[in-house]
Amino acid sequence: MPTITINGDKLNYQVHHGAMRPAGPSLVLVHGAGGDLMHWPTQLRRLPGYTVYALDLPGHGHSGGQGRSDVGAYAEVVRGFADALELPAFVLGGHSMGGAIAQELALRYASRLAGLVLVGTGARMRVAPQLLEGVLTDLPATAELMATWAHGEHVDPNMHRLYVRRLREVDPQVTHDDFAACNAFDHIADVNRIALPTLILCGAADRMTPVKYSQYLAGQIAGAQLVVVPDAGHMVMLEQPAAVAEAVARFLVGLSKG
Repeated sequence: MPTITINGDKLNYQVHHGAMRPAGPSLVLVHGAGGDLMHWPTQLRRLPGYTVYALDLPGHGHSGGQGRSDVGAYAEVVRGFADALELPAFVLGGHSMGGAIAQELALRYASRLAGLVLVGTGARMRVAPQLLEGVLTDLPATAELMATWAHGEHVDPNMHRLYVRRLREVDPQVTHDDFAACNAFDHIADVNRIALPTLILCGAADRMTPVKYSQYLAGQIAGAQLVVVPDAGHMVMLEQPAAVAEAVARFLVGLSKG
């Protein structure tokens, strides 16, 4: 996979060119706390007809550098990534903390974006103390708890085990700082300033960012589309990849026609 250096951080990313002449703007995907680009399913990372970039944030996956403890600092990384690749206005998709990063970027640099895809996120995201503290004091037990909270009731046990394994491979301090960034994030009062075409996706059984979080976003962002996916939790894009990819593809087609 290619890498690019942004402010001294060597960042790993994946790019898929889905067509000689893409049907619309590029899609950039940003994962959530303690995650990496593999949290986006193949169906999205290789979406037919579009150029798709999936990024490992600093300190995550195969990227170098240090993680951040502030959503705004991560937003500057994503802006730097897009600028270094000289991307024209693009659609930014973010899951959980990645969705917070997407909101932050939209509020700071709206002209750089053609739209937003917000997955399992909220305008404010408080983190349970047992997760924020436990990731440093008892990572094995906390990883198991997170995996339980992050998936719907009928999740494939293999998916649960893979989530736990991947989380335990991340530096606990990085995950803790991600959680701290989420815990401090709050755009309840001004998320209504976002004026971009927006798709909001969430799992009907999401316990980490409940459906009401997505409903709030949909009510605040003018013209936003809300899709609630049945039989899925917080990791909706991995639990129901076909449904999520279809919803994103429909949204992108609508942007092209608009």
